Amino acid sequence: MERFLAGVVFAGVAVALTSTAYAQSEQIAGPQSAIRAETPSVNLPPSGDMPALPPAPRGKSTVLGGEIRNVDPVLDEFKLKAFGERPLKILFDERTQVYRDGKKIPLRELRPADHASVQTVLDGTDVFAMSIHMLSQAPEGDYQGDVLNYNPATSELTVGGFLSTEPIKLLVPANIPIVREGQAPFSSASSGLSDLVRGSLVSVKFEPDKNGRGVASRIAILAIPGSAFVFNGNLATVDMHTGLLVLVDPRDERRFQIFFDSGRFPASHNLHQGDNLRVTASFDGTRYVASAISIN
Repeated sequence: MERFLAGVVFAGVAVALTSTAYAQSEQIAGPQSAIRAETPSVNLPPSGDMPALPPAPRGKSTVLGGEIRNVDPVLDEFKLKAFGERPLKILFDERTQVYRDGKKIPLRELRPADHASVQTVLDGTDVFAMSIHMLSQAPEGDYQGDVLNYNPATSELTVGGFLSTEPIKLLVPANIPIVREGQAPFSSASSGLSDLVRGSLVSVKFEPDKNGRGVASRIAILAIPGSAFVFNGNLATVDMHTGLLVLVDPRDERRFQIFFDSGRFPASHNLHQGDNLRVTASFDGTRYVASAISIN
């Protein structure tokens, strides 16, 4: 299964400002630039219009929050400094929508900002900004990733995210709500600090205290090592050499990366793109490993 997309998520205020800006896999159509030929020697299309910008990169979007730095209008990039992390380079262009406190502004007015919420999507190995919300006040935060360490003595939780070069460290107060979320057999079980083991996938809501430290206000446990899940979806790709198959849930277009032993499942050699599969898998702390594969 594709790792749960993790990133620092400052969506609390930004979603209230413009909810449509954060729809997953939202396609933002870029404007066409109309350039008229001024001399006969310029060879333009008959309409006199340049080709439209390509569509925005496809994929599940992630909202990152932090401080905008080093805006470079020549290279079309800026740095986003998230809490507890190194600055992350993010690309932008005419397809990127920019807002200040909920009001849309021209792209040329993009400036460094203390508080910003950026809807991003991976474009190959680059991070592309689909929309940028500059805010007057710091919103609450949300971070998804895997637990690297939890120290009960200091109440400090360390979580790593897929876009992060540095993990984030948060304080976990006593009596904080901790719940399991996801498929019914998993979410129906009770949860607590004991679920904060290395490798667990979590979604943490937090807010900064007066000293600038992140303090968790709610923790959702998405998976723990050894937990079992059942995935249903259409087969997008299968790699027999690496033992990896990718399922796409037709209900929400979410992609799941699941590893399998081709020697254990001889029928996997007969799988074809588009097959509707049911896969039972367990989470081992780093990935999902199939224990049963069948064609629906």
